[in-house]
Amino acid sequence: MKRLVAALVVASALVAAGVATRADEGMWMPQQITQLAAKLKSMGFEGDPKAFADLTGQPMGAVVSLGGCTASFVSPDGLIVTNHHCVTGALQFNSTPERDLLANGYLAKSREEELPNGPGARVFVTTRVTDVTDAITGRLDAKLTDRQRYDTIDRRLKERVAACEKEGLRCSVPSFFEGLKYFEIAQLEIKDVRLVYAPAEGIGVFGGETDNWRWPRHTGDWSFYRAYVGKDGQPAAYSKENVPYHPKHWLMVAAGGVKPGDLVFVVGYPGRTQRHQTYAEVKATTEWAMPRAIRNAEEQLAILDRLAKQDKDLALKVAGRVQGLNNGLTNTKGVLEGLVKGGSLVRKQEAERALAEWIGADPARRQQYGDVLPAMQQLQEASLKTRERNAALAGLSGASAYLGAAQTIYRLSLQRPKSDIDRDQGFQERDWSRLREAQQRLQRTIDPTVDRALLSWAMAKAAALPAGQRIEPLDQAAGLRPGLTEAEASKAIASYLDTLYAGTTLADATVRLGLLDKSTADLQAAGDPFIALAAALEPLNESVREAGKDLAGAYARLRPRYMEAMLARAGGLVAPDANSTLRVTFGQVKGVRARDGLFYEPHTTLQGIVEKHTGGGEFNAPKAQLEAIAALRAGKKTPYLVPDLGDVPVNFLSTVDTTGGNSGSPTLNARGELVGLLFDGTYESVASDYLFDTVKTRSIHVDSRYMLWTMSEVDGAGHLVKEMGR
Repeated sequence: MKRLVAALVVASALVAAGVATRADEGMWMPQQITQLAAKLKSMGFEGDPKAFADLTGQPMGAVVSLGGCTASFVSPDGLIVTNHHCVTGALQFNSTPERDLLANGYLAKSREEELPNGPGARVFVTTRVTDVTDAITGRLDAKLTDRQRYDTIDRRLKERVAACEKEGLRCSVPSFFEGLKYFEIAQLEIKDVRLVYAPAEGIGVFGGETDNWRWPRHTGDWSFYRAYVGKDGQPAAYSKENVPYHPKHWLMVAAGGVKPGDLVFVVGYPGRTQRHQTYAEVKATTEWAMPRAIRNAEEQLAILDRLAKQDKDLALKVAGRVQGLNNGLTNTKGVLEGLVKGGSLVRKQEAERALAEWIGADPARRQQYGDVLPAMQQLQEASLKTRERNAALAGLSGASAYLGAAQTIYRLSLQRPKSDIDRDQGFQERDWSRLREAQQRLQRTIDPTVDRALLSWAMAKAAALPAGQRIEPLDQAAGLRPGLTEAEASKAIASYLDTLYAGTTLADATVRLGLLDKSTADLQAAGDPFIALAAALEPLNESVREAGKDLAGAYARLRPRYMEAMLARAGGLVAPDANSTLRVTFGQVKGVRARDGLFYEPHTTLQGIVEKHTGGGEFNAPKAQLEAIAALRAGKKTPYLVPDLGDVPVNFLSTVDTTGGNSGSPTLNARGELVGLLFDGTYESVASDYLFDTVKTRSIHVDSRYMLWTMSEVDGAGHLVKEMGR
């Protein structure tokens, strides 16, 4: 096992004052934590910061990725805890109209009752991080064109991944600091993941969309998986013969929880932040992308809500999509409000203006960085010319599972004859099993009624495009053209959709899986209308991808220098933007004055559940939980009651820096013990993905004491509490 690289220093020497002024901002790479020892000591940390740099030790070796959420081992038998909303897919996969696990939850009383999570479920355990910057971007000829630069970097990335995966691991080589640094991430990939326990939605989703991104919060956002492997201890596909995975490290649940002012850490896999984007990029997002995303989400939710009310089976099929759309909608609204009304966009503009002035104030800096911001501005402006068409084109497959499947099948047939190194990322041989699993998993949600309604909506968007940005293959196939009235376009779309859905066989999983192995000629001969549409759209899709590669090559020349300038001016240690890799953030349990006259207390309690309970809708606490609360009020003893609160704590706030992907991340105390799970942020915080607010940013955690109390007193999951050593 290679040790982690030395701490990343990308600017001039770290000054202690520079770190202190950053408050709790920073989704830090594990190897950077050792450079924050002074800050941690000032906050009361008595441990060794080097523990966070050792990915194979405690506590880092216990933290895993689910490929979109974070989780952690909490027993030597592979028991995994994460958020309830991170297991929606597993609940949906195992539900039927007669057995609705989304509503009622699930508890396996024995290992034999633990349910398969379905094809494609994964647990990733990071085992090694290696600096490979020189191997990826070293010795690049300055004379390379933008496209040649892209192709060279792309090939080097594939070669590194292929070499790494010879060890039987799953590997990636993401960039950090906008391409200034590259690190190779090696992960153990566990393929048999089973559902163990999820509370009912009246606990796990209590408050629903009304409380989403809000405080005070009373949501029991936890669930449990278990990881299984073959009898040889190696990752294996699901089999009844598999045995629980035995991790080298797991987290212990703290007996005492946390109190206001306590230092807490969150370790996880945050998805994406955009703090290092240019002002022009953020401005375009604010003025076009976000308003568009809000409109689209609201329109899709209206369609899905109408369909779900008509049929219980349809409601189950669209539940995950509805939850994702609602969560994204609230988040996007909050970000937009923070950027515009909150003034973050103005501060971003001021910061970039200051950077430009700093560059211009010194001849050497002008020589090194003077062309970067103007060149990036030109690239940004050029990308706006086709954004309407490109967004509508992507929206077609995003709306329709049928078309998305057809495009995957057809594109794979084009990529398969190439040598593996020349195939596009995502379509190499290492990806084929995942493509197949995606088609298998799709069977639980694919439905012609839902699909047609959403594709009709997406095609109406395409029909309304201006003359200069038309999707011509779609126009030809569906009889669309500029200038049609809405009624005329709707009639043409309906007629075309009749043909598509009447002639396709893609609803059959066996058919889809069989087509994944077919040649392009065989697919064309099969005559499926969705395959024919995918083939017709492919040249345009390919031209968009090619333009994207050219643009990426141009940015690969500029962004690293842009970051060099930013970091040099900052004069200290800076965290890179989140990119779904393992990060550590820390802060304190602390309330906040959210707005004038409104202060958020740091803890909520069981009393809030009673006060919010209505007996229906989003605030419908289970009868067993209300009875357990009543018993507590009547004097029943519990070790989870906090004297200072006079109650069992439910959720708490902290100043840690988190974003999407951190969902399910373990919240640790100063001793590395589990005290909660990160599951959300406050509405006032969400714009921090673009510009961190050191005053108002707060993250929301479910308190481990509430989890343990509910498991013990409400859901009969005492055997799991015992397994966790409590």
